[in-house]
Order: sequence, then structure tokens, then C-alpha cells
Amino acid sequence: MNPLETEGQPGAVELRVHRHRGGAVETTVDRVGQEWPVALVFNGISHAVMMCTPCDLEAFAVGFAISEGIVGRNADIQDIEVHLREDADLPHAEVHLTVVQQAFAGLKEKRRALAGRTGCGVCGIESIDLLDLEPEQVPDTGFMSRLAPEAIARAARELPRHQALTKLTGGLHAAAWCDAEGAILHAFEDVGRHNALDKLIGQLVLERADTQQGFVFLSSRASYELVRKAARVGIPMLATISAPSSLAIAIAKRAGLRLVSFCRESGYVDYETA
Repeated sequence: MNPLETEGQPGAVELRVHRHRGGAVETTVDRVGQEWPVALVFNGISHAVMMCTPCDLEAFAVGFAISEGIVGRNADIQDIEVHLREDADLPHAEVHLTVVQQAFAGLKEKRRALAGRTGCGVCGIESIDLLDLEPEQVPDTGFMSRLAPEAIARAARELPRHQALTKLTGGLHAAAWCDAEGAILHAFEDVGRHNALDKLIGQLVLERADTQQGFVFLSSRASYELVRKAARVGIPMLATISAPSSLAIAIAKRAGLRLVSFCRESGYVDYETA
């Protein structure tokens, strides 16, 4: 079996399991979401190793580079190569990015060793003094005034249709890009919620979409890192299924980004951040 394929679906594997129900044991086949180490290599130097679902890796690398401030725009990335290493002991991937010299020089100045984990936040930060909590300001383009009253409900209703891996495995996060009516235009899945958002941001950057004319809907809680990533590319609203953290609310307020959580078809909680 190709470890990247399950019935044509990248990112999941089939495994034999013993299912216990009502005192009975059934041996069957189940599907599990993949989690691989993915090394992000800039100009030949490994900068980060993230634990990631090994699909949409080009979009992931672009989104990571943009959302982490390594590059300021897509044009700063001159080349990308994705290498899948399907070793029996430890399958992994490497994404090699060639970036302009100015971006690479800045990266070398602040380079640190990052050992990525699922849900990793600030792994590798050596002291609190190095933690940058000042977000970019999200410009007011009038998008929020055009947002349909039922947009969040529509996004909540439509998201499950875009979660193929979650339907198979029950264990991945999703990040979706929605228009002013709440229609989902793109959706990406990953074992890490940060990774899913980076994949989405990367796709938006690659297709030169206007990131100020839509909102992100996440199947996760809202952490400050997710708000910070959204603010960096000018996204005006972040909607999440689960709760926000206090720091996520504070960062959203500083950025002028609207944050809504506990989003369902029946309603949501607005934190009055913008």
C-alpha cells in the first residue's frame, strides 16, 4: 500500500484495528490521518521541522514562510521543491525553498532551532523577551459591512462537505476560505491547526487572491498564533468552531481583526475585538 494513499485520498493510511463494542471484539480496517516530520529548508539551511499531514506541502511551505514573516510576499520565493522520503522506519518530507537574499539574510539573523509538534506554538523561543506579540494592523476595506448576516452559519453548515480526511479518520483540523456570503472557496486539512491555516494562506498567496475580501473558518479553537497569522496577511475575520484563548482575543483587538468563536449554524460568540 502506498503510504500516501487510501482509496485515492492523500494524507490517510489504512491499519488493522480491534474494535471493542458492547463486550464484542471486531477485527477490521480503519483509516488514520498521517503525521510526518516535514523539514522546511531555506536556501539550503533547515529552519524548521514541523509535524504535518504530507499533502499540499507547497502551499504549506509558502503559507509558513509568509505567516511567519520569513518573506514578505510570494515574489520573494524564487523556487520550491518538495521531496517525499517514504522510508520504512520514518517517512518524512523536505521542502526546499529558494528565497531572495534580503529575506535569507533576515532569516539568518533570527534563526533558531524549531522542533515542531502538533499544535506547536512557540517551540524554540529561548526567552520571553524574544516573543513578539505586536501584530500587523488589518486594514479596513469595508469587507465587514458587506458580510452577509448568515455567512457564518453557511460556513458552519458547509464545512463538513470539505473535510474528506476528517470524514475518513476523525482526527484532522480544517481551515476554510469563505466569501462574503459564507460560501467556502478553499479548504485544507492537517493534523495541526496551524498547518491547515498555513496551507490555506499559501494557496491564497499562490493564486494572488485578495486576502482582505473573505474570512477564515477553522474547525479548532482560536489561539494567538492563528490570529497572528491571519493578521499578517490582512484577513479581516477569523471564525472558529471552538473557544478562543484570552491572548487570541487581545491580539485580535490589537490587530483590528474580528474574532468570532463557538460558531454553529444556530449562532456564534462575538468578542468585540475590531
